[in-house]
Amino acid sequence: MKTIGLIGGITWLSTVEYYQLINQLVNQRAGGVSSAKLIVFSVDFSQIKTLTEAGDWESIAGIMGDAAEKLQTAGADCLLIGANTMHKIADSIQQRVRIPVIHIASVTADAIVEKGLRKVALLGTKYVMQMDFYTRKLAEKGIATLIPDEASVSYINQAIYTEFGKGIFLPETKKRFLEIIDSLIDAGAEGVIFGCTEIPILLKQEDCSLPVFDTTELHARAAVNYAMT
Repeated sequence: MKTIGLIGGITWLSTVEYYQLINQLVNQRAGGVSSAKLIVFSVDFSQIKTLTEAGDWESIAGIMGDAAEKLQTAGADCLLIGANTMHKIADSIQQRVRIPVIHIASVTADAIVEKGLRKVALLGTKYVMQMDFYTRKLAEKGIATLIPDEASVSYINQAIYTEFGKGIFLPETKKRFLEIIDSLIDAGAEGVIFGCTEIPILLKQEDCSLPVFDTTELHARAAVNYAMT
């Protein structure tokens, strides 16, 4: 079994989900009391959040690149960046290490294609929804994306940073998210990407009438597939 490296802490809540999912998936495949060979480097989210809001992606790339190099030195055979938004600098991180960086948008695109879908709703931070680093990966596989209106983008982004990042998951926030999803379904969405690794803590497949794509689960599964082949 190969060793998985995970840059976590963005946020620590989703990092817990990654750790649990990766170990569960390994155990399902290997049986017994098997668990993953996994190294976690957890960064300080408050620092990352401040730099993100300032648009200082170069400094973020420096922090993440240092973490990636340390994981590689520690023995990781592949690398996960445990946040959708931080894939804005995934190419920069890949340039810093020899081991493969498994891109969350690429594995999500593969799952959408496997379902035979061509137009999906995308929920995440405003950076994921409005910048092209994420939607470009989807478009490369022939997938069109629908994002909410400006007011809803702002609401989702604020909820992610001021609620989810603190471990707050409110019923009224869930209700509003589902209303936004319904509006995107009306606009023609065939599925919904949970493009923030904390959204799957708030919402589950059973909450939605369309197929959902849990990016945390898909990312974890891709890493386990790599590690166990």
